[in-house]
Amino acid sequence: MPETTMVPPPPEEVRFLDVHAVAQLLSCSRRHVYRLADADLMPRPRKLGVLARWDRQELENWFDSGCPVVEG
Repeated sequence: MPETTMVPPPPEEVRFLDVHAVAQLLSCSRRHVYRLADADLMPRPRKLGVLARWDRQELENWFDSGCPVVEG
């Protein structure tokens, strides 16, 4: 069985999170994060060049409001 490693959450001062950090915050897989965003079930990432990044404050507001469906 492969050994799992615990990755610490990103520091609070990091504003934009990559899919790895979002998956860790939501306790789900990276693929599931993309599925949620594609289905407008969570905030969509912002594109920074070719990179997809989620705004930490936007995610926290979404989570604090009960994870409502996001209006596309």
